[in-house]
Amino acid sequence: MFEIATRRRPYILLAVSLVFQILLLAVQVRRPDGARLIRVWAVELLTPAERAGSWVMDMVRGGWTGYVSLFRANRDNQKLRQQLGELTMRTSELEGRAAEAQRLAGLLEFREAHADAPMLAARVIGGDAGAGRAIYLDRGERDGVQPNMGVITPQGVVGKVLEVYSATSQVLLLTDKNSGAGALLANSRTQGAARGSGGPLLQLDYVSNDQEVAAGERVLTSGMDRIFPKDLPLGIVMETRPGNPFKQIQVRPAARLDQLEEVLILIDRKQWDWEPKAAAAPETNPAPRIPGAKTAESATASRGPAAERRSSAPADGEAKAKP
Repeated sequence: MFEIATRRRPYILLAVSLVFQILLLAVQVRRPDGARLIRVWAVELLTPAERAGSWVMDMVRGGWTGYVSLFRANRDNQKLRQQLGELTMRTSELEGRAAEAQRLAGLLEFREAHADAPMLAARVIGGDAGAGRAIYLDRGERDGVQPNMGVITPQGVVGKVLEVYSATSQVLLLTDKNSGAGALLANSRTQGAARGSGGPLLQLDYVSNDQEVAAGERVLTSGMDRIFPKDLPLGIVMETRPGNPFKQIQVRPAARLDQLEEVLILIDRKQWDWEPKAAAAPETNPAPRIPGAKTAESATASRGPAAERRSSAPADGEAKAKP
């Protein structure tokens, strides 16, 4: 090994000398722009390494920044989702309150339009499971509610009070199989009996096959059941066909029994008008006066006191002639 190094020593010294001379020349030689050649070589040699180092640092810095930014973005997204959920719940709550206020305003308007009819407002607080043909109200015996009182909405008849407790009451809906009401057709005033079918529609019984009944005709209460006053909206005729011995008539209830939230209880069963009373008609115009003609008042006024004395003279004479 030592011998090989000894034999190659002159070549190594020669190479080192050449490199040293080249470096000295590079230090002394200048380019036209004034830069030394050694500086140019150094820049050319170090530039790739610097570029590689800069790329590595950029990758590391970008990865770290992206990770931190992604973490912050994920945290911000969670906050935004939470705020969105809270705003959605708030919006739903406000929409529910607005709908409730609108319903209560409708009830108040209806109540004020029928101030002469004693009614009690009540809120639906529950219903029977399953068939759902009965509901429970937040009014009871202490509020003056009694069995068989009628229950209505501004749209029409709902049902009747079935059971009364101290603070609540149970209402049997009109569509229950055990429920019904006296009915009459609005156009012909033909009376019948509306009964529940257990479904969404009512059955109108005891209407003769000879009676003309058209789809869309209104059905009103007849007052014969002693529960509901006369002429309350009961429903609309949906379908009619001949039967034996009476027509088979299906009626859609006027009140939306599947959307009940607030109702009115009829405290008294006296007759009252469902529609608001019409405004008093304006006074009729007096008969036109004919020019030149005198009315009785003007004729009497034109005669004056003398005429009045002449008209009263015979009466005085007759009074004197009497014993």
